Amino acid sequence: MRLLTQRFVRAAVLAACLVLPPGLMAARPTAAVTAAAAPTGPGRLAIARLQYDGGGDWYANPSSLPNLITAIATRTSLPIERVEAKVKLTDSALFDFPFLHATGHGEIKLSDVEIRRLREYLTRGGFLHADDNYGFDESFRREIARVFPDRPLVEVPYAHPIYHLVYDVPSGPPKIHEHDGKPAKGFGIFIGNRLAVYYTYSADLGNGWEDVGTYPDPPTLHEQALRLGVNLFSYAITSRVTP
Repeated sequence: MRLLTQRFVRAAVLAACLVLPPGLMAARPTAAVTAAAAPTGPGRLAIARLQYDGGGDWYANPSSLPNLITAIATRTSLPIERVEAKVKLTDSALFDFPFLHATGHGEIKLSDVEIRRLREYLTRGGFLHADDNYGFDESFRREIARVFPDRPLVEVPYAHPIYHLVYDVPSGPPKIHEHDGKPAKGFGIFIGNRLAVYYTYSADLGNGWEDVGTYPDPPTLHEQALRLGVNLFSYAITSRVTP
């Protein structure tokens, strides 16, 4: 049943019509996502920012998720909730959200209970996007290894649907800001064939989602970052499995 549902979802994604805002005709995506492509159930079409302990600024990039949500709402017909949520791993509402976003410049530290909750959330079909905002990498890798000690982070191949589902992003995550001159990378953890964790490293993807003018970046980088974000959310909600 799960396999049939996933095949139906993928077919619906490819067959649906995408809503393009004025002025974006030149940015026509390669496929489309609509509400019909989203699995039904109690889950909400919403993005939740992960609030964690350890001292890191989990609240960084305040305009990033509002801008991503606006892009999803205007470029697809998915009825996404227009306000970002904030959630802790111990909150009862955790499993309502198909998409968690975690970022920061410092330490993330999870309790044993939070580790178990995150593992359960991800194995039940949830999706985590973690974005290294410079200073987040070492502690995130440590904590996610506690969540899945038997599933290492691996580089996500450029042929994966997250780079093509709605928009073609053929070279992986865009390089928004310099991190010691290292290239932007997209790493992931797979559960079966499903990408459950996507980690943007040395890219500052969330900075690319922030209001134009927040940083002296060209608008083209802002657009590239939003396109990948639209792909990520679309993949998260169309690849979910119902336990």
